[in-house]
Amino acid sequence: MGRAAAAGTGAGGARRWLRWLELCFWAAGAAAARGTDNGEALPESIPSAPGTLPHFIEEPDDAYIIKSNPIALRCKARPAMQIFFKCNGEWVHQNEHVSEESLDESSGLKVREVFINVTRQQVEDFHGPEDYWCQCVAWSHLGTSKSRKASVRIAYLRKNFEQDPQGREVPIEGMIVLHCRPPEGVPAAEVEWLKNEEPIDSEQDENIDTRADHNLIIRQARLSDSGNYTCMAANIVAKRRSLSATVVVYVNGGWSSWTEWSACNVRCGRGWQKRSRTCTNPAPLNGGAFCEGMSVQKITCTSLCPVDGSWEVWSEWSVCSPECEHLRIRECTAPPPRNGGKFCEGLSQESENCTDGLCILDKKPLHEIKPQRWSRRGIENASDIALYSGLGAAVVAVAVLVIGVTLYRRSHSDYGVDVIDSSALTGGFQTFNFKTVRQGNSLLLNPAMQPDLTVSRTYSGPICLQDPLDKELMTESSLFNPLSDIKVKVQSSFMVSLGVSERAEYPGKNRLGTFPHGNNCAFSTVHPRNKTPFIQNLSSLATRTELRTTGVFGHLGGRLVMPNTGVSLLIPHGAIPEENSWEIYMSINQGEPSLQSEGSEVLLSPEVTCGPPDMVVTTPFALTIPHCADVSAEHWNIHLKKRTQQGKWEEVMSVEDESTSCYCLLDPFACHVLLDSFGTYALTGEPITDCAVKQLKVAVFGCMSCNSLDYNLRVYCVDNTPCAFQEVVSDERHQGGQLLEEPKLLHFKGNTFSLQISVLDIPPFLWRIKPFTACQEVPFSRVWCSNRQPLHCAFSLERYTPTTTELSCKICIRQLKGHEQILQVETSILESERETITFFAQEDSAFPAQTGPKAFKIPYSIRQRICATFDTPNAKGKDWQMLAQKNSINRNLSYFATQSSPSAVILNLWEARHQHDGDLDSLACALEEIGRTHMKLSNITESQLDEPDFNYSRQNGL
Repeated sequence: MGRAAAAGTGAGGARRWLRWLELCFWAAGAAAARGTDNGEALPESIPSAPGTLPHFIEEPDDAYIIKSNPIALRCKARPAMQIFFKCNGEWVHQNEHVSEESLDESSGLKVREVFINVTRQQVEDFHGPEDYWCQCVAWSHLGTSKSRKASVRIAYLRKNFEQDPQGREVPIEGMIVLHCRPPEGVPAAEVEWLKNEEPIDSEQDENIDTRADHNLIIRQARLSDSGNYTCMAANIVAKRRSLSATVVVYVNGGWSSWTEWSACNVRCGRGWQKRSRTCTNPAPLNGGAFCEGMSVQKITCTSLCPVDGSWEVWSEWSVCSPECEHLRIRECTAPPPRNGGKFCEGLSQESENCTDGLCILDKKPLHEIKPQRWSRRGIENASDIALYSGLGAAVVAVAVLVIGVTLYRRSHSDYGVDVIDSSALTGGFQTFNFKTVRQGNSLLLNPAMQPDLTVSRTYSGPICLQDPLDKELMTESSLFNPLSDIKVKVQSSFMVSLGVSERAEYPGKNRLGTFPHGNNCAFSTVHPRNKTPFIQNLSSLATRTELRTTGVFGHLGGRLVMPNTGVSLLIPHGAIPEENSWEIYMSINQGEPSLQSEGSEVLLSPEVTCGPPDMVVTTPFALTIPHCADVSAEHWNIHLKKRTQQGKWEEVMSVEDESTSCYCLLDPFACHVLLDSFGTYALTGEPITDCAVKQLKVAVFGCMSCNSLDYNLRVYCVDNTPCAFQEVVSDERHQGGQLLEEPKLLHFKGNTFSLQISVLDIPPFLWRIKPFTACQEVPFSRVWCSNRQPLHCAFSLERYTPTTTELSCKICIRQLKGHEQILQVETSILESERETITFFAQEDSAFPAQTGPKAFKIPYSIRQRICATFDTPNAKGKDWQMLAQKNSINRNLSYFATQSSPSAVILNLWEARHQHDGDLDSLACALEEIGRTHMKLSNITESQLDEPDFNYSRQNGL
């Protein structure tokens, strides 16, 4: 039994040893097979052996190859006799394995760790249906175990985003959605959003969500959400930035509540009151729409004027009472006091004795009872006698004075001269900046031109006598009819007489405004008592009915100027379509104005026509019209009017109104109008208060009379517009007149007070003027409603001797209770010694029509950059509205908001306002203040202003 058992035991041990040897043999064969590159696979399992199966402590992870750097795959198993990697179904060569062996102290089992390197080339060379993969196989005495498959991929991230975020303009509290699709990459890129280069944390702001498919969602836009947004995509390889998207959260303007109506601007009578509102509820921000509608409303108001009471006439005396008195009464009803007016002052009842003292009261004569009353009546009778005596003496003295004056005038009846009645003359003026230049001006006044004075023209009657009859005669309508037969002659130092000339003295019909040459200076006899005054209307001397200029303009635009009138037309670049050109004309009506004033309305400018009327422009053009109003919204209500095809005038807009059809910018001496259609336009004004002021230009001209000892002074008061003064200059050229002093500005108030013109400080022993003619008075209505017709007064002076060649005097022009101007005349009456005063600038007369880039002050390329900058809404609010504000354009901004390029229209208005000075420095300073540009426009050279801009416009098709 023992041997048998031993034999059995020995047999079992032999079998176990045999199996172990077989395993070793198999392993050696497998190793030999791996060394032969024959591709034979190791067995998936080995015969069972005592122990446990391998357990993987660490399995290979998925890995990415970055650029050309290999990656390491690692695995660790326990217990493991051997570990090998299999990649893509094939065993990895043993030489590529790096193995480490250790002992697990807790279990006493062997721990084997193996890792291999996988290169980019290996992955790129693999072409299979799936990604490159590797797996660990571990052996132990009991069998084999396999790890998970680890994929190996090449990491990359493409450069271009599949979808960049797009900029948005959204109203406040609107939703903002910015889409972002990152570039293709392995591994997939993660997306992060930046705002103004700062990361956005959606967890800290509940209003922002970045989880939805890489998109950025802002549920309710706030002003603080305006900014530049960027989508950032990143993986283990690289980072990519999208294009920035500008988000502008804008606020549309809203009107505030209306203010209360202001008090009526006049204490009594018809006036106006206004209320206003502002576009601040909220104010437009970041390019938001400006409020639509009017910011100011005006209504007329009528305040009842206080009427002071006035007494009716006394009633008849009552019957005599027993007390020997009778009564009479009166009432305060003519009119009664109204609207807080004062009650009548004095007694409403009066009594007196009705029997002249004969009445007996209480058995006594009344004169004994009331001696004081009788004494007072005696004193009154004595004072009446003295009054009547004084009046009689005054009548006798006046009669003696009249007889003396009559005898004096008969003894000096040889003084036959003329003074023109200024109350009949109408007209108006414009202001200029003058520097006295005592040099000849061949363009406007020809010093060599001799006056034509062969036609004698005479008036009868003194001008400024102070008796009521003269004043009444001066207001008759018959006084204001122009005469064709008048002459000017002065022979007295203190008196001017007027007379009617004979028709036979005229050799023939002559053109108005000229005098035939010759020396025939016959004068008719003047009757001194003829009280019919006559007037020379200077407007009858002019034959021109309009000034006119033309020019051909195309796509490049240009400027059309009426020389020496203040009227100009600016055609912007691009207003006329390409390949088109138009002949544009502009004219000024110099005849009788076709615009008839209504009520208190007065004409403040010339009537300007531009055309052709059927021309269509794509951008508003700028029309500049001079005016003579002293601009003040508190005193004037100024309107722009247009003449219809039927010849009627209709209002386009009030200068203070809000409108989107046109725009009016009122400067001190001109109005710049942005229009879309051609036609005939004019400015009218309605005075709101008595403080409304018209600006008049006053000037004095002089020339020799046909009598060698006489010298004529003509004083003009015309509207302060260059075209009105140009008419005066033209008429004076035909008469040989010479400007003696720089014209001055007179502020004429609408307070109904008349204008006085007088000659002062005449050298007493060298010159003389007739008595009562050194002062002339013009009624208020003739000056205020002059309708641009020249208004003038004429004074004739006589030298005592021919040796007197110098004249020195003063001309005083003043409005009663108003402004006053003094013209100092110091001149030589000889043509050879006379100095000429220049009164017209010549800079705009040489080029009435300018086309292309040279017509504009701002170079076209810089203009385009300004428009591109300010037309685009900005998060900080620096847009075209700020550009308008810096250029003193603060009202009716809704007009610019309707234009395709508000900045371009604002610059067109700037060009119209600065056509003479071209103050580019001020524009550059305005841009620098805004902080959008720092270029110095005034440093641009002439070469930059010409060809480069033209080429730029050609290249860009503009």
